[in-house]
Amino acid sequence: MRRHRARGRRPGAVARVTVALVTVALVAVGVAVAMDVSGTPAAVFTFPGSAGAPGRESLASQTASPAGSEVSGPPARVRIPAIGVDAPLAALHLDSSGALQAPTDFQVPGWYADGTVPGEAGPAVIAGHVDSRSGPAVFFRLGELRAGDRVEVQRGGQWIVFEVFSTTRVPKDAFPTEQVYGPTPDPQLRLITCGGPFDAAAGSYRDNVIVYAVAL
Repeated sequence: MRRHRARGRRPGAVARVTVALVTVALVAVGVAVAMDVSGTPAAVFTFPGSAGAPGRESLASQTASPAGSEVSGPPARVRIPAIGVDAPLAALHLDSSGALQAPTDFQVPGWYADGTVPGEAGPAVIAGHVDSRSGPAVFFRLGELRAGDRVEVQRGGQWIVFEVFSTTRVPKDAFPTEQVYGPTPDPQLRLITCGGPFDAAAGSYRDNVIVYAVAL
């Protein structure tokens, strides 16, 4: 799996592929980050307005005071009954180049461990693959979620329940950084994967599917 710097570098030519490969692109700490999960170079994106996104220190400060009942420990599992998801969660971090580590298993999503912890005030982020060389991955049906659907995240043996209030698909070059990473007064959740048409030349999907949810 290759890594690319978040700024100032364009990926090289990508070999032709016969099946859709997936690159989950996220924005974090004011820079663009890309998860290359296909073994080919990932497209690296910069997003207008990303300078207004909270930095690492700002994101970390949002996790200081848990909201609601006392829950401790990292998130361990996510369940989304409406689309049949019940999977463990991996911790994802940024590397020294500003790239988000990709989940190593296509059926295991990851949470952005340098940001808000699910269930605490602020926008927690969970990212997962949409597909792989062999078929659908854990977030293949993410775009089917609608307002009112539930997302459950397990922490410390307890389940935190979120309710979806919006599902969108946006071009990666118009990623809504502030909406995804901007501070919120209550515990919220963002679920992100790839979507839209597949760009064979770039080796990635052109869009991101983003699901917004709030804790009940």
